[in-house]
This record gives sequence, C-alpha cells and structure tokens, in this order.
Amino acid sequence: MNIKQKIFVSVSILLTVGSLFFVPWGQLRVYFTPLPETVQEQLDDAIDNGLDGMIVYVDKKGQAPKFYVSGWKNRDTKTPSDPQALFKIASITKLYVAATVAKLANKQELPLDRTLAEYLPSLKGRIEYADQITLSMMVQHRSGIPNYSDAPNYPWHDPSDDTGDVLKIISGQPADFKPGTGYHYSNTNYYLIGEILKKTLGHDYQYYIKKEILGPLDLKHTYTSMDEINMDDLMSGYTIEYDGDLKEVNHTGPMGSMIATAQDVGIFLRALNDGSLFNEDEQAVYSSIYVYGHTGLLPGYSSIARYHKDIDTVVIQFVNTSGVRMWGIMEVNYKRIVRILREQESPT
Repeated sequence: MNIKQKIFVSVSILLTVGSLFFVPWGQLRVYFTPLPETVQEQLDDAIDNGLDGMIVYVDKKGQAPKFYVSGWKNRDTKTPSDPQALFKIASITKLYVAATVAKLANKQELPLDRTLAEYLPSLKGRIEYADQITLSMMVQHRSGIPNYSDAPNYPWHDPSDDTGDVLKIISGQPADFKPGTGYHYSNTNYYLIGEILKKTLGHDYQYYIKKEILGPLDLKHTYTSMDEINMDDLMSGYTIEYDGDLKEVNHTGPMGSMIATAQDVGIFLRALNDGSLFNEDEQAVYSSIYVYGHTGLLPGYSSIARYHKDIDTVVIQFVNTSGVRMWGIMEVNYKRIVRILREQESPT
C-alpha cells in the first residue's frame, strides 16, 4: 500500500467505530423493509444494500447444517461467495483464548486471582494497578487497561506483532478505571493474556488451542495465523473507504488472529454452549469469566457468532465489508435472519 492507501485504511477504522454510535438512514431502511420468507432472500437483500459478500451458517440441533451465500468472495475477479471459504474471524478469536484460560485455570496451572504484576513483573510501574489487576479481570475486560488499538493513527494497515510496540502505546497511560469497578473492551487485555500463556506454557498459546480445542473437535479448517493458510482459500476483504483488497494485511496475536470457515466456527460455538468442549468443572470456570458468543471486526471483515437457546440454533454470519454504516447494516441483517428462523420454527 502507498501512504494515501494506508491513511484511507486507518481512517476507515475510525469511521467504522464511529458508525456504531449513530443509526444511519441506510440501516433504518434495512430494518423496516418487510421481512422475506427465506434466509437466502435476506442475504440477497443485504448485498443490494452495499455488502460485498456474505456467508451464513445455520446449525439447528437435530438437523443437517445449512449454508447460505450471496455476493462475491472476490469482487475484482467476480468470484462468487463460497460457503467453505476461509475468513478472518477477528475478535471471535477471544472465545478460543478464554476457553484456553478456563481449561488451564481449572487445572490450577493458571490461577485466575493472580495479578498481572505476578505473571509479568516487568509491567509493574508501566501499567497502572498492575499489582491489583487479576487474570480474571483481564479476561472479562474489567481491568481498566487502556485499549492500544483505540490510539489515534493506530496502524491497522500494518499492525505490529512486537510486544514492545504494543506496550509503548499504552505504557504510562492512566487506567480507564480502577480494576474491577467498570467494563471497557480492550484488546490489550488479550494481548497480555497471550504473553501470560506463553510464559506459563513454555510455548505459544496457538499450540495449546490446536491440541486441546481444535484437535478434539476435529476442526481441520481453523487456523491460528495467516501464515498457515493457502491465501487463495481466504475470502477477500473490503472497506467502503478504500478500493483495494485487504486480505493480505496480517493481524497477529490472541486479540484476533484466527482464520476459519463458518462451519468450523459453528461447530466450536455449539461445543462451547452445549458443554461438549469442557468437563463440568471447566464449564463452571468458563461461565464465571467469559461470554458464549462474540462479534469480530477487522478492516474488510465483519462477523457474528451466536447461539440462540430458544430455537437451539447456532448462527454464524461472515461479511467481507467494513466501513461507515456497514456494521449497522450487517447487524440488522443478522437479527432479521434470526427472526426468519424463529418464524420458520413457529409458523403462524
């Protein structure tokens, strides 16, 4: 990317975040459009409203999973969306990391009440309240540690994988609040959890995820980094403020580096919610520290992964478009898909 392109990508992220705080007319139009009868019609309508490509995976208990696609996997080559395409799942990665923490905490290998300063002594004095912030608070985003990716001009176009670079951004900054007294979503928490896992395990957290989570669930299309994949299998990513394809931008770390198919994410989410990923004690630990569904957002990649207990259904939605208004349209689209599934469950 040249300098102008890099600026466009950085600005697009700021605008994307800003778009979450108002309801644009385009989103309202999507919301009030009469609900179609089928999920496929809903996807096609969403593409007409500016999304480039979509994959939706629906797993209703007792039925074969269903796949829905619309739009483009690669809009430049006019390659249609592929239900088995790989996708950058962004912060959905945090579910896998939290599951890792729960498993290790249950075995007393990773005490949840141990402080950041105890795990990483070099951070005492560099991060406010490091001697009071517990691992549990970090997993739950209740640590008060500032979010490094909120920094002005954060280089989303060329993110660093160097711990020192991340720490420079937040080092010496005041806490958002005293530990345990508030909530603020912070990627820094999970960056530091990755460092804690590495120190505790003696190797990178990715190896543990592959061995203890992906392996037992037979998830052969889930990857912990972009270095492991064939790039032709990865869905292209676009933002409305930049004309190019963002799939080559490499995001690393436990904040949001993982790549997977919609089906693999759906299988994982089902296992996370139905208890088959954990034993009873591990499940109790996980329930005490983190959530059972997540969204993901990176330049060019927006995703939602949730389990809907009332219809016993997992719904995964991947959209390869980000930018102003796009998150709102994507989220409304997801809610409409779930409404369609509920109406199909109980026809009137």
